Amino acid sequence: MALFKKDNSWYIDYYVEGGRKREAIGPNKKMAEHALAKRKLQIAENRYLDIAKMSKVTFEQLSRNYLQYAKANKLSWGRDERSIRLLSKKFAGMKLSLITPLAIEEYKNERRQSVAPATVNRELACLKHMFTKAIHWDMTSINPVKLVKLFREDNARTRYLSLDEIDKLLSSISERVKPMVITALNTGMRLGEILKLKWEDVDLINRVIIVRRSKNGYSRDIPVTDQLYQALKPIDQSKEYVFSNADGNPVKSIRTAFEKAVLLAGLKDFTFHDLRHTFASHLVMNGADLLTVKELLGHRTINMTVRYSHLSQSHKRGAVDTLRFPDRHYLDTKANGQKKAKIVSASSAMT
Repeated sequence: MALFKKDNSWYIDYYVEGGRKREAIGPNKKMAEHALAKRKLQIAENRYLDIAKMSKVTFEQLSRNYLQYAKANKLSWGRDERSIRLLSKKFAGMKLSLITPLAIEEYKNERRQSVAPATVNRELACLKHMFTKAIHWDMTSINPVKLVKLFREDNARTRYLSLDEIDKLLSSISERVKPMVITALNTGMRLGEILKLKWEDVDLINRVIIVRRSKNGYSRDIPVTDQLYQALKPIDQSKEYVFSNADGNPVKSIRTAFEKAVLLAGLKDFTFHDLRHTFASHLVMNGADLLTVKELLGHRTINMTVRYSHLSQSHKRGAVDTLRFPDRHYLDTKANGQKKAKIVSASSAMT
């Protein structure tokens, strides 16, 4: 078994079942050394034939197949497309057999230098599902991402806007994007759900929106508030999508416009998804029970909604603190203490 470099790429050379095999690994010598060591182990354990087909499939081939699947089956395929574009910077040109746990760890640590742990985790989740589908499609037999530990996330974060902050945001947002922000504030819908919303699912007469392609696979109904009604009514209903471009296709992204508005409004640590938290938080603070909030948000379990329970408790405390009963019905602690002391002294004198 040997390791050598030709042009700008490292190769591994080995024998299996009497035949000579040669694989191009790429410009990274360390990766080539790891690949050669892995082949030695696979051959020693008679597992080489199980991964033979895997060594022929490239990351690009899997990416193409996966994106076709995602566009047909996933509401969040746009996020997958972005993740794959970033993953390609590390894994482009690599065979699936060379995308090892070590290579994934390298990607994970490199990405962590520039983005948040949650962002890296979403990208690794995409890669993990890609390998899961690859197994189903008989492209590979193992999923290396399962051996990689994700970063710990602060799932307790629940950033929401106060009424004053909401006013600042709506005053700063462009007229084109404002109806989408108002929709998020009044429905708690995810951005993907809003951008894919069709007029056939909006009933302005009975004032209800039906979210058919929810993230958890279930549809849900959301009442249309007066503010949302006023925002949707002027929009052209002759097109298929509620929020569409001049060509009738749905708006793909509002990221730049939204981030500009957040900056102008002076908001800190705020994303479009936090509008969903704002919707839920204000519902709870206005007395809505968690089960109702769960149904409106489309959460699969109540555990996902419990993060808002502390808001209910704080407002319960505020409500209790407003109670005022006649003072004469309360015991005077100081007076009672003096009275108790006199009784004790009298008892002592008698004895």
